[in-house]
Amino acid sequence: MAVVRLPLIVIDCPDPGALARFYGAMLDWKVDVSADRASACGGDGRCISFHRVDDYAPPTWPTQERPQQMHLDMLVDDLDAAEAVVVDLGATRHPDQSDTSFRIFLDPAGHPFCLCLT
Repeated sequence: MAVVRLPLIVIDCPDPGALARFYGAMLDWKVDVSADRASACGGDGRCISFHRVDDYAPPTWPTQERPQQMHLDMLVDDLDAAEAVVVDLGATRHPDQSDTSFRIFLDPAGHPFCLCLT
């Protein structure tokens, strides 16, 4: 029997509620917000949690001045349609686009994430 069943990803950021709402809207997951923490959760137990860090400094990807530390890959069927959705939600397309099978974005707190063709 496995002791650990599902990973819980926790992301540091300056505004947990804003980031939970961003990822919740992108993934169509339920959002729960409290003073210093927030989460976006799917119905099957998968969650991403966000923790307030007062002196948060976003990564400077792709340089390593402040490493990215982690990033999320989102699987999509249509890159153009998915890009329109995430940009409308507050993501920024990163200028470094080195491949045609995925696109790189920054979430509202500056974390890089990719939209990847399935």
